[in-house]
Amino acid sequence: MAEVIFPHSVEIMAAVIFALAVLHTFSAAYFERLAHLQPAHAGLWHLLGEVEAVFGFWAMVLLLAMAIQLGTEPSMHYLESRNFTEPAFVFVIMVVAASRPIIDFAGALLVWVSRILPLPASMAYYVTLLSVGPLLGSFITEPAAMTLTALLLRERFVHKNAPNAFKYATLGVLFVNVSIGGVLTPFAAPPVLMVAGTWGWDLAFMLKNFGWKAAIAVFINAAAITVLFRAYLRELPGVSPALARLDVPVWVIAVHLLFLTGVVVFNHHPIVFSAFFLFFLGFTEAYKQYQSRLLLREGLMVAFFLAGLVVLGGMQKWWLQPALSGMSSTVLYWGATALTAITDNAALTYLGSLVEGVSDEFKYALVAGAVTGGGLTVIANAPNPAGFAILKGSFDDGAINPLYLFLAAFGPTMVAAAAFLLLP
Repeated sequence: MAEVIFPHSVEIMAAVIFALAVLHTFSAAYFERLAHLQPAHAGLWHLLGEVEAVFGFWAMVLLLAMAIQLGTEPSMHYLESRNFTEPAFVFVIMVVAASRPIIDFAGALLVWVSRILPLPASMAYYVTLLSVGPLLGSFITEPAAMTLTALLLRERFVHKNAPNAFKYATLGVLFVNVSIGGVLTPFAAPPVLMVAGTWGWDLAFMLKNFGWKAAIAVFINAAAITVLFRAYLRELPGVSPALARLDVPVWVIAVHLLFLTGVVVFNHHPIVFSAFFLFFLGFTEAYKQYQSRLLLREGLMVAFFLAGLVVLGGMQKWWLQPALSGMSSTVLYWGATALTAITDNAALTYLGSLVEGVSDEFKYALVAGAVTGGGLTVIANAPNPAGFAILKGSFDDGAINPLYLFLAAFGPTMVAAAAFLLLP
């Protein structure tokens, strides 16, 4: 299918709509308040207050505006030219990874790891969740690691009665650590996945140039927040031995792990991982006594968010690519970190990979900057909406303040920046 060349006026309109969508994400709490003030239209305001619905809503606005200005055929042509594999994959992996057998297995494994640490039980489990959990993203993909870690944090630490400062700090570290924790391998982090094939980055390259630096930053961030909130964590009851026991039969866990592995291995092939997902749904129905509620609604909302980002982001190439190509490596690093906060970091690295004749320093700065800034906002990294959807119910009014999230993630982001820029 040939690429559609749009008039510059349409591109400007798309940039304006994209900016409005970004502003909308920062205003979601306002719509939630309107739902309480105007109960007659509460359903509409609740919808507009759902951060996961924002980009899907504005993508619809963009397509309608394009249809009015250009006609339906070019608009449909553009829509059909978008690749929605990533939103579909995130939906499937989120539902599979959040199933009870997987969560129970991951929880037991992390409890076992935490017992090795010479710390009070609650502190050891907390620091393990925020370090080992995100690093698992390099092997089971970042969306799966985000889902697992967020659910385990919600079970134990991030609940309505926890202090707000603790909840936001935990969310900031979680988002940053997941964003950088997936760079040990070339297939797990979306911004790395977008360029690894084009630039020939293999496992050895990722471990040598990115992985060990990211691991250091992940452990520093997790340790720092644990020390910062040590008084609160010490007050929590110890980790129950029941968390290390598996109530689900081992063979059921093994089947779920096989489904998870199949989805991860075939993450580039939507027909295959969709087939795995359908068999997975059949299996969970057949053995529902070992299951809890599947996160179908949450997964669909996250996929809707990412699909909207794909539609809106595809029209930003006209200004993003020239901006990236005109930067030095140092400026590019900080520029990519900042741009990631208002765009998806995978889209950013993909556009950078289209720039021809770039140096190795350019490539490193682009990807390192993109993953560094991946925790600053909910739209910065594809797994963030999954964590947002799982944890938002633990915050006041069921809403997460974007400014507080940015501030909470700023410190861990600077730790990641120091690791990628200062370590050899």
